[in-house]
Amino acid sequence: MPKLHHHPFSAASRYVRLVLAEYDETAEFIEEKPWLRVPALLQLNPAGTLPIFIDDNDTVVSGGAVVAEYLLETKGARMGEVRLMPEHAADRAEVRRLVEWFSQKLHGEVTNYMVTEKVYKRRMGAGEGNNSPDPAAIRAARANIRYHLQYIGYLAGRRNWLAGRELSLADFAAAAELSCIDYLGEVPWEADESAKAWYARVKSRPSFRSLLSDTLRGVPASTHYADLDF
Repeated sequence: MPKLHHHPFSAASRYVRLVLAEYDETAEFIEEKPWLRVPALLQLNPAGTLPIFIDDNDTVVSGGAVVAEYLLETKGARMGEVRLMPEHAADRAEVRRLVEWFSQKLHGEVTNYMVTEKVYKRRMGAGEGNNSPDPAAIRAARANIRYHLQYIGYLAGRRNWLAGRELSLADFAAAAELSCIDYLGEVPWEADESAKAWYARVKSRPSFRSLLSDTLRGVPASTHYADLDF
C-alpha cells in the first residue's frame, strides 16, 4: 500500500488527501511533526517538508503540488475524463497558476501563520522550538485572509469553478488551505458570499469527509466546521 507522511493540519498534506480521495485511492497515513527535521524524512525529502508520498513501486514524491500531479498522471488516468486538469494547455496553466497562488501565497500569508501559532506550537515539546504564540503573526493572518477570501469570491463569481468550467486541482488546493483555517474558526465567511458558496460545494464532496472528521486534542473545531450547510 502507498504511504503518505503527513500532518493532519498541514495544508499541503490535506491537498494530497483530497486528491487521493477523489481518485478513490487509499494510502497508509503516517503522522509526522512538521516542525522537526527528522533524519529519516530528510533522506526521503532533503527539504524536510510534508507531504511525502511513497508509491507501491517505492517511488518517492515530495510536495503537495508535485504529489497531486503525480497522482493525476498515475491514478487519475484510469478515471477517464475525471482528471482534475483541463484538456488545453492554457487552461492547465491557469490551474497551475492558482495552485501555486493558494499553496504559496495564501499559505505564506495566512495558513502558515495560523497553523504554526495555534496548532503546531501547542504540540511542541521541550526543546522542539519556541512554543509561545506570536500575536502579531495571528493579527497579520486575520488581516490577510480577507484579501484572499475576496479573490476566491471574485473567481467563484465569474467561473463555474475557480480555474474554469470544471472542478480542478485548483479548487482542492484552495479548499485544503481554507479547511485548516476554518477548523480554527478564523475564516470570516460573512465577508464574501461567493467564496462561501464555492467552499460549501467543495466541502460537500465525499472526498472531504475525512478532513471534516479530523480533530485536535485541546483545540476544538469551530462549530460550523463539519456542517455542510454552514
